[in-house]
Amino acid sequence: MSFIRTVLGDIAPSELGLCYAHEHIIIDASFTTQATPDFLLDDVAKASAELSDFRAAGGSTMVDSMPCDCGRNVRKLAEISRASGVHIVAPTGLHMAKYYDPGHWGHFYAEDQLAALFIAEIKEGIDAHDYSGPIVERAPHRAGVIKIATDAQWSPREEKLFAAAAHAHRRTGCPILTHTEQGTLGLEQAERLHSLGVDLRHVVLSHTDRKPDRAYHRDLLQTGVRLEYDSGFRWKEGNPTLDLVVELAPEFPRQILLGMDAARRSYWTHHGGRPGLCFLLREFRGDLLARGLKEALWQQIMRDNPARAYAFAVR
Repeated sequence: MSFIRTVLGDIAPSELGLCYAHEHIIIDASFTTQATPDFLLDDVAKASAELSDFRAAGGSTMVDSMPCDCGRNVRKLAEISRASGVHIVAPTGLHMAKYYDPGHWGHFYAEDQLAALFIAEIKEGIDAHDYSGPIVERAPHRAGVIKIATDAQWSPREEKLFAAAAHAHRRTGCPILTHTEQGTLGLEQAERLHSLGVDLRHVVLSHTDRKPDRAYHRDLLQTGVRLEYDSGFRWKEGNPTLDLVVELAPEFPRQILLGMDAARRSYWTHHGGRPGLCFLLREFRGDLLARGLKEALWQQIMRDNPARAYAFAVR
């Protein structure tokens, strides 16, 4: 029987409810926030209030996507989940190199060492110190997704990272969530993971709507991966994200997911920003339905598709 692993324990896919497929709920002070102070999302009370609003609007689950040692805090995520009633899926894995200092261990550890760290967080518990070292103290909260990323070009670090993630997926069935830089290298990511023995039904490629080429998206979808769109509130002229969902979701109804990737204080209502984390459930949903998307398909995009994608693959 498959399951989804949240910070408070495993749930059945049918319990997932409406899900934001790529978010950043907590980003503690770190190398990441030194470079971009607006990324600092460290306030448990404000995050709990924002997620409570999300739940009141009909939301049920968020997939956090801040992986090892770049601001992740699994104890805070668990506290927010309890306070808000929102399921939270926490990641293991590593982000792009720019989010770490030049001497970070992720640049130098071998593939098997990285895979062992990821597997331990999936099977035993996420390090309460976020693998900032040298002491590892495993919290009772386990990782439910492996987050990996590419920059604009492949590097030896990324090749090693994808191999380690694939190894961890094969050992545990844990789903994989990738970052694509402005939507690029999606096909290369899918091909690489497939060649490494990953079940592409449990792979979610993020931010692909930032490259809103319909032919490119059809090529991606034909590989069998899931695509996560999260720029619906970012566009200044028109809304290519809206256009992609309206056109492609009826054609590929099981493969489109939505999120906000709202990794800035300036996007959160409870930090004094906008549009707030209820945007998809209110404004974006309304715009989709006004363009002719059926309510049943909206429910599939928000509930059924993430339930399938983020369920552990049956080994």
